[in-house]
Amino acid sequence: MKKQWLALSLALALASTSSVLHAEGGAEAGKEKSASCASCHGEQGNSMVSTFPKLAQQHPLYLVKQLQAFKNGSRNNPMMSAMATGLSDDDMEDIAAYYAEHKITDNALPELADDEAKPGTKPEETVQALIKQGGDLYRNGDLPREVSACIACHGPQGEGNKPAGFPLLKSQHADYLIQTLSDFKSDARSNNPENMMHMIAKKMTLEEIKAVAYYISMMK
Repeated sequence: MKKQWLALSLALALASTSSVLHAEGGAEAGKEKSASCASCHGEQGNSMVSTFPKLAQQHPLYLVKQLQAFKNGSRNNPMMSAMATGLSDDDMEDIAAYYAEHKITDNALPELADDEAKPGTKPEETVQALIKQGGDLYRNGDLPREVSACIACHGPQGEGNKPAGFPLLKSQHADYLIQTLSDFKSDARSNNPENMMHMIAKKMTLEEIKAVAYYISMMK
């Protein structure tokens, strides 16, 4: 069963490769075109607000695909849809190339309020326990419940899969990852190959979502 589920994950990853456009843009042109993105995502793609994703070091194929999704409405976000509407394919490729050449920054350890800690533990202890739980889920999944291991598509270090267009995840904001997985779980977001992320996230508990988000946010 374990081998079959891993094989399915890898098959879906390879199948998606042919459906993703190859983005080759100019970083210098992208610097100027990305000026309006800086207020939310940071000048070099490292946003300071945890609900806005970091774009630095992200694979161009993935960023172009997301911008196209915002533009055509298959990914719903009024602010991003408005931003993407005026972008040409060349603009998207240039912007993606610009962000891809910058290094993503590390995150501080997630913090919890006292009332968010598990009974009998301090907030820091709860955070460390969640990170450990998230690491196990990232590497091994939960086969009895058919929750695929994140490592199959996003790599052992969260580096993603550039040819397949699977995103780099390491050092992403935990809050953004939690919201994204929750959106996949509820089907609020579904613009991914074979709706694979929805199939995985819908079987995850909210605690597991938080745990894996915390773990990924600490990856370097």
